[in-house]
Amino acid sequence: MITNVPNVVFKTRVRNEALEGSNPFEWKDVTTADLFNNKKVVVFSLPGAFTPTCSTSHLPRYEELYEEFKAQGVDAVICISVNDAFVMFQWGKSQNAKNVFLLPDGNGDFTRQMGMLVKKDNLGFGMRSWRYSMLVENGEIKKMFSEAGFQDDAPSDPFEVSDADTMLNYLKSN
Repeated sequence: MITNVPNVVFKTRVRNEALEGSNPFEWKDVTTADLFNNKKVVVFSLPGAFTPTCSTSHLPRYEELYEEFKAQGVDAVICISVNDAFVMFQWGKSQNAKNVFLLPDGNGDFTRQMGMLVKKDNLGFGMRSWRYSMLVENGEIKKMFSEAGFQDDAPSDPFEVSDADTMLNYLKSN
């Protein structure tokens, strides 16, 4: 198991008020260092935006418990998915996500280097992330909760330990 988060560049889109028109966004590279250096961060990764469990349970509960994570000294809560920036933005809007940072791993570079990239061809998804959560302090992975049954084309999508409550309980007990 790796002990530090991979060093990658995420391709994100950010609002730029100086831009005119209906799409006032521009590309911005965000590095692993930008996200994790000198910070305590909770990360959770899921198979895809707009998918059932991700949209009804996984993201909403992290969003709901955000202030409790902050009270535990967490600087940021980040949701990673192997989706592009446009999909993640629209999913965030549809979920009314205000606190959790939705981080696109469009090429799957971070997910692959984490060892969590799986084929989901059985669902027509292609390569996606296995469901997991982790506590990262200054780039070092302190605790990781990975769902059981990691495999390509898994027959099910377990959601037992990468949930917000498990991570929050872990933080409160340490």
